[in-house]
Amino acid sequence: MQRTKQVVLLSVHYFESKRQVGFHWIADAFWRAGWEVIFVTGYLSWLSFLRPGNRFLPYPVRSEANHLKWVRPGLGSYVRFMPYHPVSLGNQLLNQLTTPLFSRFGELPLGELEQWIIGADLFIFENGPDLMLFDRFKQLNPAARYVYRVSDYLGSRDVHPVIKEAEKRVVSRFDLVSAPCDFIYQKFRDLPNAAIHPHGIARNLFDNPFPNPYKIDNVNAVFVGNSKVDLDFAERATRIFPEWLFHFIGPIRGLPSRHNSIIYGELPFAQTVPYLQHADIGLQMLNYLPGIESVTDSLKMMQYTYCALPIVAPEFLRSNKPHVFYYHPGDDLTIHEALLAASKFDRSLVPRFSVQTWDSVACTLAGEALVSFDDASTVDQDQKGKPGV
Repeated sequence: MQRTKQVVLLSVHYFESKRQVGFHWIADAFWRAGWEVIFVTGYLSWLSFLRPGNRFLPYPVRSEANHLKWVRPGLGSYVRFMPYHPVSLGNQLLNQLTTPLFSRFGELPLGELEQWIIGADLFIFENGPDLMLFDRFKQLNPAARYVYRVSDYLGSRDVHPVIKEAEKRVVSRFDLVSAPCDFIYQKFRDLPNAAIHPHGIARNLFDNPFPNPYKIDNVNAVFVGNSKVDLDFAERATRIFPEWLFHFIGPIRGLPSRHNSIIYGELPFAQTVPYLQHADIGLQMLNYLPGIESVTDSLKMMQYTYCALPIVAPEFLRSNKPHVFYYHPGDDLTIHEALLAASKFDRSLVPRFSVQTWDSVACTLAGEALVSFDDASTVDQDQKGKPGV
């Protein structure tokens, strides 16, 4: 009888979090293909609780620390909770002073995770402190396939220098460096093991015939997200087009209070999908931050595209996508022009079937064909997940 293959995903996210990101969908694709999946959260220590806005606070990470929890048969969640982990202290001198300590993060105990490392066929690393474990994993399991899925560009994030140094040290030794967009790929283009693999989509979920949640037959523009939100755009757009309806989904503060500004807060993932399916325009209203260019191919952009939505985005996210229309932040004229052009765009021209499935992404990362039951996602849709950022 053939042995069940095992994949270990090392993420900066918690598997049962409200927010569903690419690593969750990749884990789900492998699980549906019959692999045994271990989802490791490797970004937690006592230091995590000293930082404001700690996104792990709502979850039972302390009670689950350092032992495997089977979320469902064949899919386990492992929270690696250490005495410390590398965090940027926002000051060059303080970062230098903590370098000797943080450099030893990769030497901290692996606990019961070690047995899963030894037996795994595939490791998928996200860009975070777990990169410092690469050499140790290689010693324990040199025969496995090693993949670096670069969700974000470290050069644009405020992370401790030891993490960036670890990336430089090990990136060329991965079997595959997988970038979700061209902006990130360009940072690794000189590596023969680097390639672009855009985010996928759970097609069967988005192909379900959900009823139209919009009560008024008018232009409905939708935004889904929770960070880097351009509130000024929302203020201007709702004023410029008072007859349109603007729908905002996510825990967003400071949105305009107008009759045409519909604010939902967080919604369960499956309840969010109909708002994308039946919208007229998808909004990518984001403020500029270094490295934000990577979201030209974000998970949210893929979901908008698969729903055949024309998209309105700020000028600094310009790409060659024919269905995206751009505005200059803070400028009424270009906001008006972009929204109006999007409302008139022929949606049959949106390249929706250029969006691949998460099954396809998983096959690429595994370096082999996977036998999947179907493309329907089984990530917990009752959690308050958001379709992307």
